Amino acid sequence: MFDRVFQGIFDQGLVATVPVTQFLLCVGVALAIGIILALVYAYRSQYTRSFLLTLAVLPAVVCVVIMMVNGNIGAGVAVAGAFSLVRFRSVPGTAKEIGAIFVAMAAGLVAGMGYLGYAVLFSLILGAAWMLYERLGLGSRAGSVERVLRVTVPEDLEYTHVFDEVLEQFTSSAELVRVKTTNLGSLFKLTYRIRLKDAAQEKALIDAIRCRNGNLEVSVGRQEGSSGEL
Repeated sequence: MFDRVFQGIFDQGLVATVPVTQFLLCVGVALAIGIILALVYAYRSQYTRSFLLTLAVLPAVVCVVIMMVNGNIGAGVAVAGAFSLVRFRSVPGTAKEIGAIFVAMAAGLVAGMGYLGYAVLFSLILGAAWMLYERLGLGSRAGSVERVLRVTVPEDLEYTHVFDEVLEQFTSSAELVRVKTTNLGSLFKLTYRIRLKDAAQEKALIDAIRCRNGNLEVSVGRQEGSSGEL
């Protein structure tokens, strides 16, 4: 009698019904995998609480989708693919966030197929590799530090190349990503994405820029993740 509560009204004799115990077991393992992946992602990464919560429950969501289509991979992928039409937010995420989402979905798919051991093993291997790459600093240049540089200049200053010499001296790479007017158009605010050669030279960089922008406001901060992340 109790098992009938969890039977679909369209179930037929030829369609397998997922037992309640197996359903709970798969969802529980998927939730545990999600927590592991969320903790791995938080290791040496900038993150938001909402993204970590999403990453923690995503394997369970995919797991349930796969189980409810009775293991039919084609139908499950089609249904899960429909979820991608609805973004978590209106802005695209970083490549790192998208990669974490794909890992979580893959783990949930394996768990939904019933291969719980493989799902846990896959998550542990990917998690260990992720943390190893983060610790080794894969893709980052030795000794360099990424920063966001904001410089305020007067409207009559030709800002296009005025800071090139200074940036070449203190940074290994510099890109002007935004120009904004302020103070009723009498000032410009420039935003650069830079990579410092030496973090200890940060004050020297600011002093050199102040000599060229009329001692107006200059700020150096870490890369922001709120505007372009999930």
